[in-house]
Amino acid sequence: MNLKDYIASIQDFPKKGILFRDMTPLLQNKEALKYALDQICDFAKNVKADIIAGPEARGFIFGTPVAYALNIGFVPVRKPGKLPRKTVEYAYDLEYGQNTLCMHEDAIKKGQKVVIIDDLLATGGTVEATIKLVEKLGGEVVGCAFLIELDELHGREKLKNQKVLSLLHY
Repeated sequence: MNLKDYIASIQDFPKKGILFRDMTPLLQNKEALKYALDQICDFAKNVKADIIAGPEARGFIFGTPVAYALNIGFVPVRKPGKLPRKTVEYAYDLEYGQNTLCMHEDAIKKGQKVVIIDDLLATGGTVEATIKLVEKLGGEVVGCAFLIELDELHGREKLKNQKVLSLLHY
């Protein structure tokens, strides 16, 4: 199955000069969605994941069904103020400014093998911050899986020591 058939390219969204890769057609097609999730499940199973972590919000879309299919847990990675209990956080630089991600401090147990799942690998900042949070809690990231990787943004360079699955490359 060619998953690119289920990705819409939207010119000048969210601003002029950006070519946005819209995954919603894939989500709406049961065969394409099942195929993509099956590929990610196989990857997570092969690296022997104990738990899945996914950054908001689209990491939830792909990470939760993978966790369910593998009968393991899911950890949401959120922006500050979105998690109700005590958290650990990691601040990282963006091109213009900073961002912070948070995880409940009891989300990952020492030694757990974690697969991080998100929809998109662009510059790698979000996944790099998620890796730092997992490691801060004593977990071991054993892989990162994405629906789409934007190759020209070189996000994979921040993941040199990781096993990476990207189903689509642009």
